[in-house]
Amino acid sequence: MKKIIAYLFFPLFFAGLGSCKEKAQQQVSPPEITVVEVIQKDVPIYRQFIGQVYGLKDIPIRTRVEGFLEGLHFQEGTRIQKGTLLYSIDPASFIAEVGNQKGKLAEAQIRLANAESQLARYKPLAEINAVSQSDLDFAQANRDASLASTKAAEATLKMAEINLSYCKIHSPITGFIGKTNARQGEFVGKNPNPVILNTVSRIDEVRVQFFLTEVEYLAIARFVRDQREGLKNETDSKKNLKLILSDGSYHSYSGKIDFINREVDASTGAIMVQATFPNPELILRPGQFARVKAMMNYKEGALLVPQRCVSELQGQHSVLVVTDSNKVEIRQVITGEKIGDLWMIKDGLEPKEKIVIDAIQAVRAGQKIRPTLIEFDSKNPQQ
Repeated sequence: MKKIIAYLFFPLFFAGLGSCKEKAQQQVSPPEITVVEVIQKDVPIYRQFIGQVYGLKDIPIRTRVEGFLEGLHFQEGTRIQKGTLLYSIDPASFIAEVGNQKGKLAEAQIRLANAESQLARYKPLAEINAVSQSDLDFAQANRDASLASTKAAEATLKMAEINLSYCKIHSPITGFIGKTNARQGEFVGKNPNPVILNTVSRIDEVRVQFFLTEVEYLAIARFVRDQREGLKNETDSKKNLKLILSDGSYHSYSGKIDFINREVDASTGAIMVQATFPNPELILRPGQFARVKAMMNYKEGALLVPQRCVSELQGQHSVLVVTDSNKVEIRQVITGEKIGDLWMIKDGLEPKEKIVIDAIQAVRAGQKIRPTLIEFDSKNPQQ
């Protein structure tokens, strides 16, 4: 009986051992891990800056004389033509002043006529010594003084007429006019009453002002210089600006830099840059905030990896590289710019090297894996 049990037991025992070996072999089989290749391509380097929109021309409408606002002759928020009558101020006092100055000019002209007549009589008499030289000199001086008084009266009258003309305020340009700061019947032209009544803006083209730090300014200045030295079109180098609106959409037209301010603001360490953007659809309005996207550099043959492949520990960046023998190796890298959801690698990798993209926490250095190569689909490409 014991022999029968032994014969039955040993085959089952060895069958169990075989099964355990198969399980062990399955357990030590290298895991299948997805990897991607290091991407190499030419990449433009962009920066974004907060800018404010202004009209190509923003002309404040001022009252140049004091008085009561008699009429508003436009509709707020509409497009107006150059020369359109906007405001009228009560002209009564200015009409009276013009009349007063006309009277003074008439008096001066009469005095001048008398002085010239007297001088004309004295000249022939002085030649025959019928009057003294002092009388002739007095007549000449009287005539000159009367002439000067007449010219002064003419100038005063001209000024009164100019002030009278200021009672009607016309648009200096074609553009959009905003909300008025004064209403009919209000006294204007002297603080604290309104002096600037409105603003007219030309917005078929707009100005956008933004600020660069000193470091950013040096970077873009060197980039523009290198483009010029490379005989690239200077105009094209200035037309690399995009405008990102508050809803995240891009303005349809590229912009160009008009000028860079002459100095860095010592209090902020920033320098002001102004760019212009076409705005034929009149989408942009003065006062808006938008992000200016500017190309600061252009890197040829840059190495890129997905950002989620990069680990950071105490300021050091590393990736998991798969060697030719399919073993995992931890590689320290030096990172550069972030390009969308990719990261530029300055040093530590070579083109076409394979790196682990998923299950980074599940593998370790020296471990052998079965790499499955996939193509990374960037969800946030740089525009």
